[in-house]
Amino acid sequence: SAAFYILVFPLIIFKSLLCALGLNLMSFTEGHLMCLCEGSKCPQTPECRGTRCFSSIKVSGGEVLLEHGCFKERLQCFTAPSFHQAVHCCSKHMCNGNTTRSFLMSLLISAPEGEPVRYRVETLALFVLAPVVVLVLLSVVSVLACRRLHRGRLQRLQEFDTEQGDGLITSNVGDSTLADLLDHSCTSGSGSGLPFLVQRTVARQISLVECVGKGRYGEVWRGQWQGENVAVKIFSSRDEKSWFRETEIYNTVLLRHENILGFMASDMTSRNSSTQLWLITQYHENGSLYDYLQRVAVETSEGLAMAASIANGLVHLHTEIFGTEGKPAIAHRDLKSKNILVTKELRCCIADLGLAVTHTQADNLLDVGNNPKVGTKRYMAPEVLDETIQTDCFDAYKRVDIWAFGLVLWEIARRTYSNGIVEEYRPPFYDQVPNDPSFEDMRKVVCVEQQRPFIPNRWFSDPTLSALVKLMKECWYQNPSARLTALRIKKTLDKIHSSLEKGKES
Repeated sequence: SAAFYILVFPLIIFKSLLCALGLNLMSFTEGHLMCLCEGSKCPQTPECRGTRCFSSIKVSGGEVLLEHGCFKERLQCFTAPSFHQAVHCCSKHMCNGNTTRSFLMSLLISAPEGEPVRYRVETLALFVLAPVVVLVLLSVVSVLACRRLHRGRLQRLQEFDTEQGDGLITSNVGDSTLADLLDHSCTSGSGSGLPFLVQRTVARQISLVECVGKGRYGEVWRGQWQGENVAVKIFSSRDEKSWFRETEIYNTVLLRHENILGFMASDMTSRNSSTQLWLITQYHENGSLYDYLQRVAVETSEGLAMAASIANGLVHLHTEIFGTEGKPAIAHRDLKSKNILVTKELRCCIADLGLAVTHTQADNLLDVGNNPKVGTKRYMAPEVLDETIQTDCFDAYKRVDIWAFGLVLWEIARRTYSNGIVEEYRPPFYDQVPNDPSFEDMRKVVCVEQQRPFIPNRWFSDPTLSALVKLMKECWYQNPSARLTALRIKKTLDKIHSSLEKGKES
């Protein structure tokens, strides 16, 4: 059995080491002794020779059996005494002849079962060596397993190359510009992203310049490709499924839209003896909406344009486009100000599709991916927090996005001037839950108490902010089916913008 080999294998190694040094277990003994020999195992003579003399007592079936003799191996002396048997060893000539029955009986009486035994040098050496050998074996197995896993990850890209390759060779990338690469996703026949062969070439031509953000997902770096800035999101190994999902969606879906972050390439590469998961996209120096609103307060027209651009991006995601260059309907599932980027024109584009869900009407296929993660707790809708969401219904996921959009709209409104007044940036529910709220914290506030973010009085005195308040409240209905659609939000924002422009002209 496995247990037998685990115990015996270290002993074999130990004995081999001794042999290599010209030693054996007998070298630890004091030499051969003459001993008294009485009992069933003794030959005709009353004497025997061995390394130790012994006297033993055994109680069986009411009978007491006494034996005297000699042992060839000292290890035989280390049998633990019990209520039924005891062995006494000595190391002088004929020393066991002086061992009396009463002395042996006293050993039985005074030696309870399981009493600790004093181990000799060779026994201690065996006990020390065995765990070391086992640990070495386990370490070797672990290293081999890690190497196999590492190779398996890198091989996934080769599988993608086979599936996605369309004959383009790496030299096609040579004279391309960033705009060329981004436009390719619109003009390719499949409607998907760049071929993986090209993506990997692009990834290996990028030099990382500076880290511009860190989070639980990993890091975001500003990189350069052929003199142009790009964003490189490096996922942590525990977030591999988010990277895989986002890569999968970008490479199978036509997502080219001014309000969706432009995708360039995805790559799994080995650097500094570790696997790195890269997602390469457009670079927006203003950073996320979350970062931007903390630094800058916006005018009414700017805030309204930001909100409208997010709604446009959400409409594009939620809408299924039919045809050979179409796309399934997509629900984001983790919409928040940190996952929305601000362009240099002060418009917004939606990023981070690692938790996205897709749906196609033709086969009514709902694809939720293979990512066990859920969205950000602060932005979770009531039906997610109380676990009543219809997980087999795509519209349910779209309504979750609408709830989160209402919270993002509230964040923008706080940082929008009216009559020269503006609030400092705060995240949704900042005054109702801790900085890092738990699932239970959010469930209590949103589901049990049915609270919503605080609306300052000054918003109601501004026509535009007042209209935005009405809009965000229609995104926050407790009943998901009562919430607005992304398309209705877009049209409402267009009306608010038209009213603002008319007000300026009059």
